[in-house]
Amino acid sequence: MPREAPLCIVSLIASATEIVCALGQRDRLVGRSHECDFPPDVVGLPQLTEAKFKVEGTSAEIDARVRAIVRDGLSVYRVDGDALKALEPDVIVTQDHCEVCAVSLSDVEAATCSWTGRPVRIVSLKPDSTADVYADIRRVALPLVQPRRERRSSATCSPASPRSPRALRKGLARVAFIEWVEPLMAGGNWMPELIEAAGGHNLFGVAGRHSDWMQWEDLLTADPR
Repeated sequence: MPREAPLCIVSLIASATEIVCALGQRDRLVGRSHECDFPPDVVGLPQLTEAKFKVEGTSAEIDARVRAIVRDGLSVYRVDGDALKALEPDVIVTQDHCEVCAVSLSDVEAATCSWTGRPVRIVSLKPDSTADVYADIRRVALPLVQPRRERRSSATCSPASPRSPRALRKGLARVAFIEWVEPLMAGGNWMPELIEAAGGHNLFGVAGRHSDWMQWEDLLTADPR
């Protein structure tokens, strides 16, 4: 019986690139996004995406450029569809958690919608919590460690449960996690859970929800320390 050819993987999000490599599948990576730079040797892989805006400057300048693109109804990133197709990937990893943070699922679908004759599996990540992060790692692993097989794994991954805010003791560090400076944004999603699990008291941002804008006055009033 002829041996199956090894899967070819393209990762279009930096976190997924690190996941693939941590799973021992670095040799299967054939392409990356413009943001993928770890492990360092992945920089030598073909770069398949780029931002449509100038990424240099202050946080306020970058925010203004992104808002202008979104206001016009355009995608924030560009996928090199021809280069992507030439690599003949079996699996493409992307995300649909944030349309402006990285190449999105819709960007990848637009780049591959006309492909015929070669099936490709698109794995899209959407981590809103630490439990979602573990689930996404498993979702990336399944097509890599079980290629072309219709098997279900009974393995599950569960993060440690963070402390309940009601169980917080006096003296814990009061933490304000800031995701963006201008305009000011508090870190949400899994960050509040990580802060609580580390023994801190999270002041802003809601676990399981997208990061939200905040005011400098609220930050000063909260007095993080």
